[in-house]
Amino acid sequence: MAEEKKPQLLPPSPWSALPLDLASLVLSLLPVYADRACFAAVCPQWRAAARQVQPPPLPLLALPDGTFYSLMDDKPFRFPGCGFAVYENVCGSWLVFSRDDGCFLVNPFSGTTVTLPALSSVRLRPPNAVAKYKWSDVGTAKCPYITWMHINDSEKLHITKLIMCSSNLVAALVGIGHTSQILMCQPGALSWSVRAYNQCKDFQDMSFYQGKLYTVAKDENLLMVNISQDHSTGDPQVSRIGQVIKGDSPPWYSRVFEDNSKAYKKLYLVESCGMLLMVRRTIWCQVPEPGGDDKVMAGKNEFEVFEADFEHSRWVKVSTVGGDQVLFLGRRSSRSMSVSQYGLPGNRIFFLDDDEDNRIEYAYDEENTSFGIYSMRFCSIRSGAPNISWKRCAEMYLAAWLFPEDR
Repeated sequence: MAEEKKPQLLPPSPWSALPLDLASLVLSLLPVYADRACFAAVCPQWRAAARQVQPPPLPLLALPDGTFYSLMDDKPFRFPGCGFAVYENVCGSWLVFSRDDGCFLVNPFSGTTVTLPALSSVRLRPPNAVAKYKWSDVGTAKCPYITWMHINDSEKLHITKLIMCSSNLVAALVGIGHTSQILMCQPGALSWSVRAYNQCKDFQDMSFYQGKLYTVAKDENLLMVNISQDHSTGDPQVSRIGQVIKGDSPPWYSRVFEDNSKAYKKLYLVESCGMLLMVRRTIWCQVPEPGGDDKVMAGKNEFEVFEADFEHSRWVKVSTVGGDQVLFLGRRSSRSMSVSQYGLPGNRIFFLDDDEDNRIEYAYDEENTSFGIYSMRFCSIRSGAPNISWKRCAEMYLAAWLFPEDR
């Protein structure tokens, strides 16, 4: 009787041979950036798969001490071999740092860096611009309005918002306190550009939407910033700022009610599903009795969302941001993302208490804070995960969303 042949076992396939479609399936189940980073570290093939997979991972919560947290994960995450403490701003996937000769941007995911000019190096338009009127920051204004020429020498001057509009255009809101101006430059340029006599405003936020730059002021007016090129240098510059939507801010924001409550607001601009949205965040505060030494104390938050109706030049209130959409809102970086593929509920707003040190109008009961989640469906707020908090002090106001994949 012939000897029965045993089946030959094939050697196991190397992990690098994992088909791209299977790698994509695995990555789609890993919404947390730290998990995807471990996946990509296995081999070059998996690293390439991680770069190709859509959708991108959920954003990180960045703290200025160089600590990062993934949503749904309480463990702190740090980028290997890199120290990113004491950043001054966040722009999408970029951390912004200052130095004597300017500032530079670092993408901690790719290691890419970009340099920007110092705020002391600004090209004036017109070049011979001077402050035509005197102005004092103690309230004794002697000019019709404040311009760049009144604030450019302040030691408190800083970037409040930075946007990488394209590979050739960077826009920034730069100012002191509640007063800011729009500056522009090219990455790697030696100077910014500013319209020296344009009125400074309390710009709340800025967004690059469908190839155009928009900003919203405290009065809820939506302004479009027209951009041209300097004929002599080719650098970008603001040619005109025009109003496209007139705001309809409720008049009671400046009123103190009988129960000593007063409403303060923050405005955000964010693109979502092809629409430009303005989010009005109301913080209800308790005002001390006249003559009292107590601070104005922050209380509950409320949110309203409006879509920009460009055809009729108006804001239209909406009751939803989309069943699979989440708005990640922050003073420095905001974005809308689809989350249904991660098994997360949508129609929610993730928001930070990221007050700037020189723009604080109210205090909090607790010195520690975290971030909150607002449900558009139930009009309710709960605390977020990870279950972490950071000390509410000047050094930690700059907590921000950092998005692993910039667009």
